Amino acid sequence: MKVTVFVTPKKTVLDPQGAAVSHAMEHLGLTPSNDVRVGKTVEFEIDGSDTPELRAQLDQICDGLLCNPVIEDFRYELA
Repeated sequence: MKVTVFVTPKKTVLDPQGAAVSHAMEHLGLTPSNDVRVGKTVEFEIDGSDTPELRAQLDQICDGLLCNPVIEDFRYELA
């Protein structure tokens, strides 16, 4: 099973990269309708099926390894 994890700065945290991208978009004539946030994507393959135990393990991996829970949020998709 393929897991895709999306990590982004929390809405309450200043995102200087997102601000720079938003500013550059405006210079190109594109006005973003919302605040631009820049994050990271992590993809990996795991064996198993979508179970509550697997999701608990993924939550632990994401929260403890792939993101800093103080300043970042995460979500993941299973395919």
